[in-house]
Amino acid sequence: MQFSGKSVIITGAGKGIGRSTAQLLGQRGAEVVAISRTQSDLDSLRAEIGGRSLIADLSNVDEARRVIAEAGPCDMLVNCAGTNVLESVLDMTDAGYERVMGINLKSALICAQEFARTRVAAGGGGVIVNVTSIAGHRGFQDHVCYAASKAGLEGATRVMARELGAHGIRVVAVAPTVTMTELAAEAWSDPAKSEPMMARHPIGRFAQAEDVARAIALMLSDDADMVTGSALSVDGGFLSV
Repeated sequence: MQFSGKSVIITGAGKGIGRSTAQLLGQRGAEVVAISRTQSDLDSLRAEIGGRSLIADLSNVDEARRVIAEAGPCDMLVNCAGTNVLESVLDMTDAGYERVMGINLKSALICAQEFARTRVAAGGGGVIVNVTSIAGHRGFQDHVCYAASKAGLEGATRVMARELGAHGIRVVAVAPTVTMTELAAEAWSDPAKSEPMMARHPIGRFAQAEDVARAIALMLSDDADMVTGSALSVDGGFLSV
């Protein structure tokens, strides 16, 4: 799975899964256009892999449209920007809802829309990978908005695949289990919560960001050219038991 001569836009590239994906694809020859809201993260990533970096707050619709237009007609898009606000159903706030849905779902749809418009204008072809979560398949405490955002993005992935297939654009979701990033540490740092969850993974561990990055690379590659509209669970067998 080499990507020489290919270009890829990665949102949320400053940290976690997005950064690992940028590093892996850069190592495999892709020109990476990294998008993050933190300049220092972009600077350190660029020092590692080169490529281009663009700063944007994707919770702002105008910013999202601007940055994808600035990225130009790339071959691939990885929607990896994400956040979480730990709130129960009874404690859910308007601010928490707007933040999680705005970044995890709305910005992903806007970025996909702008990327697809550019690809269609260029004659078609390309791949979109939307990073979702097993939280869209199982109910986890205090994840009500997060679960809604990720389940919504998987539903949208199927619609995108249907509508964009005629233009030669594949759209796939990658749904990780708990992945040990800074974001996940906030939700799963308590052993009383994390240990029962880990015990439900046949493989016996949570994911690392590199595990998810390799699955994303597979879905972007020509080896997956018959895969579209699907959600690939990167979950150590969690959903199977």
